[in-house]
Amino acid sequence: MATGLSIHVGLNQVDPAKYNGWDGQLTACENDARDMAELARAAGFQDTVLLTEQGTVGNITTELRKAARKLQDGDILLFTYSGHGGQMPDTEGDEPDELDETLVFYDREFLDDELKREFRRFSPGVRIFSLLDCCHSGTATEVPGAGDGNGGAAPRVMPVLRQQQVFEQNKEFYQNLQRELRKEGDGAAHGSVLISACQDDQVAMDGSANGAFTAALLRVWDEGAFNGAYQDFHRSIKERLPRSQVPNFHTTGNPGADFLAQKPFTV
Repeated sequence: MATGLSIHVGLNQVDPAKYNGWDGQLTACENDARDMAELARAAGFQDTVLLTEQGTVGNITTELRKAARKLQDGDILLFTYSGHGGQMPDTEGDEPDELDETLVFYDREFLDDELKREFRRFSPGVRIFSLLDCCHSGTATEVPGAGDGNGGAAPRVMPVLRQQQVFEQNKEFYQNLQRELRKEGDGAAHGSVLISACQDDQVAMDGSANGAFTAALLRVWDEGAFNGAYQDFHRSIKERLPRSQVPNFHTTGNPGADFLAQKPFTV
């Protein structure tokens, strides 16, 4: 019988001491993490929840590595993140847009290549499903407001000026990290499925109870009443969001037809 482990990260703010005085205040990210953990438990996962101050690089990578040691071929990892996204200059030239996307953890930005490195620690036969309710846009300057049904909610993106300041203040650290990740290379790409909250040139909106993406996901899932595969799930979520926030569906490696045909959250 397969095992399912899930890790749910929700950050309503970050440590201002690590982000040049910016605390990144949000409203609904902790709720997102709790609600996704409840969904996962009902589907048969063993869940771990990390909220705000707990959402450090050390804590999150520790939980991912514990899961990597435990899960075997045929098992599944569910990773959900709600918080800010960001970008920084790609000094090693492995990104077409010359930018590295980041997850804005409590104590520092976590590069997308770092997350890929953590996923490579898993056995190749482990199914990996990620849900990211954040945005990575460094170009979006116009923020959708109440006209989109968000009630003027804040976007989940680290302001561009702050991104620049944080990178410049920690430039040596991030450049060394990018260099290290590039030397490691991509290795064998594990088969994984990612649904993220919006396109790269859009913003993911926060909300009073849940982020717009997570709220739409929960409505579509309908406590397990949803029937369909991963791409059906993505399309159904997309239909519940405005055109200013179009969720993205992405796979890496070869997830396999059997994995893609399963109902999401199948252990």
